[in-house]
Amino acid sequence: MTSRKKYSKEFKLDAISLVLEQGYSRAEAARSLEINANMLGRWIKEHTEGDGKAFRGNGKLTAEQAEIRKLREENRRLKMEKDILKKATVFFAKETR
Repeated sequence: MTSRKKYSKEFKLDAISLVLEQGYSRAEAARSLEINANMLGRWIKEHTEGDGKAFRGNGKLTAEQAEIRKLREENRRLKMEKDILKKATVFFAKETR
């Protein structure tokens, strides 16, 4: 059983921007983002025809949800920084030998 992948509102808007503002074809943009071209077309349709209500479900967050999102992003960033520092330590330790 496969689970449905969810895309953030920012990702969808960036994908739409590739087609509407940067001149990529739907197929090119979809291929580069590794998404289905039909899905990208649906996003574009929702965005252009919607009266500010495109991408439902991405509305206002409660204060707790916003804090959780912020903390998860910070956690992800800190883990990435830690991994980079570990790799740098290994690299420089090998270089001094």
